Amino acid sequence: MGQVSISIRGRQYQIACDDGQEAHLARLGRYLDQQAEQLISQAGSINEPLMMVMVALTIADELTDANAKIESLTADSRAAQEKIDSGTSAVLTGLAKRIEDIAAALERT
Repeated sequence: MGQVSISIRGRQYQIACDDGQEAHLARLGRYLDQQAEQLISQAGSINEPLMMVMVALTIADELTDANAKIESLTADSRAAQEKIDSGTSAVLTGLAKRIEDIAAALERT
């Protein structure tokens, strides 16, 4: 089991993680530290528990926005695929009609 030391506003936290996840966890820790620094620069000095709650809310808001974007893109993708499927169906129907017409013409000759 791996372990990573992350620093948030100069305070060290030892976090256990699965082997191979250390670099990812370190990046997440740096992101949290950046968010905390940004929050402090905007809001001024606040106590640590409140700061961490506010950082968590900020990140939850980002996640909610990202999920909404994913849902929108997924819906757009589905609509585009339905349009493609409809167009493909129309082309295949037209081709089938042409093949039937050619077969009927060959039968007459």
